Amino acid sequence: MTAGLPETTALPPGAAHSGAADSGAEGARLSCAWVFAYGSLLWNPGFTFRERQRAIVRGYHRSLCIFSHVHRGTAEVPGLVLGLDRGGSCVGAAYRVDERQWPETLSYLRAREQVTPIYKEASLSIRTEDGRNVSAIAYVADRAHHQYAGRLAYEDLERLVRQGAGVSGRNVDYVLNTHEHLVQMGIRDPSLAYLAARLKAPEAP
Repeated sequence: MTAGLPETTALPPGAAHSGAADSGAEGARLSCAWVFAYGSLLWNPGFTFRERQRAIVRGYHRSLCIFSHVHRGTAEVPGLVLGLDRGGSCVGAAYRVDERQWPETLSYLRAREQVTPIYKEASLSIRTEDGRNVSAIAYVADRAHHQYAGRLAYEDLERLVRQGAGVSGRNVDYVLNTHEHLVQMGIRDPSLAYLAARLKAPEAP
């Protein structure tokens, strides 16, 4: 782990949300050109960037809390993908985008992340590894949306991930790729580590 930035931590249910965020269009109109990544954007950003920094956001944590109906599952057979959920903190990556490419990048992110309205676009205060405090666009879980899964038991996490497949591929690959990239960054996520170990093991007959 890199000094100065702690690992992702989660608060228990009902804990206070301490992060600062401006949701939706207000956040999009800010002059920032940063994107905070915590899931598949870590290993498949899909846009051009000028700089990448390890970064932390406080008030949210990484969680497999979203039923996937498009990218890694369907409405009939949902998968499970990551969201930023309230409480704790999250270490991920911050991408700095050239301002000339920002409108195109933002359009791309909205088409990718908001294919259903389970994710809210927000401008979050983050701290980069080199000590800068900047505003970054991120996509946070909408707890009022029907695709919000909340906190699930490990056996339910595994079942949903194993069954899920969508337009972007198998849910298993999504989890394994994200876990592998977090390990490369020196970030420990206990839920993803548990799932990765289970998914790599042969299924019981």
